[in-house]
Amino acid sequence: MLGIYLVGCGRYVKQDTEVVNTRLEQGSSKEEQVDETKVEIENTVGQSIQDIEKDKEIVITEEQVSIIMVGDVLLHTPVTESGKGENDVYNYAHLFKEVKEDIQEADLAIVNQEVILGGKELGLSGYPTFNGPYEVGDALVEAGFNVVLHATNHTLDKGKKGILNTLNFWETHYPQVGVLGIQDTQKEQEDAIYVYEKEGIKIAILNYTYGTNGIPLPDGQPYWVNLLGEDRLKKDINKAKALADFVIVCPHWGTEYTHVATKEQRYWAEFMAHEGVDLILGTHPHVIEPIEWIEGKNGHKTLVYYSLGNFVNSTSESGKGVAARMLGAMAKITLERDEKGQVGIKEYGAQALVTHLQKGRGNITTYRLQDYTEALAQINEIRKQDEAFSLSYCKEIWQQVFKEILEKTDF
Repeated sequence: MLGIYLVGCGRYVKQDTEVVNTRLEQGSSKEEQVDETKVEIENTVGQSIQDIEKDKEIVITEEQVSIIMVGDVLLHTPVTESGKGENDVYNYAHLFKEVKEDIQEADLAIVNQEVILGGKELGLSGYPTFNGPYEVGDALVEAGFNVVLHATNHTLDKGKKGILNTLNFWETHYPQVGVLGIQDTQKEQEDAIYVYEKEGIKIAILNYTYGTNGIPLPDGQPYWVNLLGEDRLKKDINKAKALADFVIVCPHWGTEYTHVATKEQRYWAEFMAHEGVDLILGTHPHVIEPIEWIEGKNGHKTLVYYSLGNFVNSTSESGKGVAARMLGAMAKITLERDEKGQVGIKEYGAQALVTHLQKGRGNITTYRLQDYTEALAQINEIRKQDEAFSLSYCKEIWQQVFKEILEKTDF
C-alpha cells in the first residue's frame, strides 16, 4: 500500500521574490496500490515506472511532482458550434470529458490555448482569424488545467482588444490559473516569472511564440505577446533559474504538418539546453513530433518534446495526411528531488490522444487512443476529408514518430 500526500500552489514571482499573484492551493491525500507498470507501445512511450516493493506499507517522503501537458486547442467553427445550446448558452465540457481523469490526476496540468478567448462581443470566429468564447476557459478549468499558454501565432487575431478581453476573463473568473505568454504592461513582461510550487519543488514555466502570422505588435508596445528571441530567452531563463529548482519552456515553433523537427526547432532546443532549461514542451505543427534528450553545456541534459500535436481541432482541409491532425500526445513527466537535493526527471512518457469529430451538439471530444475503437473511427467525420483515417492509421503514425525513443532504454 502506498500513501501519497500532496499540497501545491502556483504563483507569479518577480526577481526580488515578491509574489505578484498567489495561485490556488490544492490539497489531496490518497492511497494507491502500485504494481509494475507495463507500457503499451501503441499508446505510451518513455520510461516505465520503477517497481514498488509489494506487500509492504510505504509512505513516500520523497518530493515529487507530476506534470501533464497537451497540445493545441483549435477552435475551428465546428468545435465552437459543438458547444452552442439553446438561447446562445455555451458549454464545452464535452471536449475534455474522456481525458478528464488524466488531467485531474496531475499536479501541474498545462494546455496550449491556441486561440484567443475574446468572448462573443468580439464576434466568434474560426480559421483564419480565430476568436473563442469565454466558456471554453470555463471548461478548461473544470477539466483540471491550472496553467494556460496563450503565446501562439494566433494571439493577435483580434488585436489588443482580444488580449485584453482574454486577460480580463482569466483574472476576473480564475485568478488561481497561471496564464502565460501574454500581458498588458512592459513591467509584467520584464519582471514576472510564473512559478509553481508543490512538495517543496519550485517549477518555473516560460511561454513564447515564433511569430503572430505577420500581424504586427502595437507600436511601442512589444510586451503583449512573448516572442522567441535570444536576449529575451537568456534574461528570462536566468531569472527562472534563480527562482526555481526546475525550468520548463513551452515554445510555439516549427513547421505545420511535418512529423520531424526542423533545423530551427533544433537550434532553439540546443540554445535552451545550453542556457540550462530542463524541459521543453513544444506546440504549433498540429501533428506529433519526436521526443529526445539534448546535452547542453557542462553536460546539462534537456528533455525535448518537439510537438504534442493537436488536442482539439476540426480542420476544413482535405487530402492525404490531413487525418494525422487528429492524433495528439499528452506529455507525462514526474519530477523528483534526489538525495543530493537536485530536482530532475524521474519518469517521462506520452499518452496517445485522438480527436473524434461527429455532428451534433456535444459530439466532438478527445479520447485516449487506448480507449478509441474502430467503430468510432469509422464514423469520425475526418474520413470525409481523408479516407485513410482509422484506428490502425493512428497507431502506425504513433509508432513511426516515436520509434527511435522506444528503442532506447538508457535514459
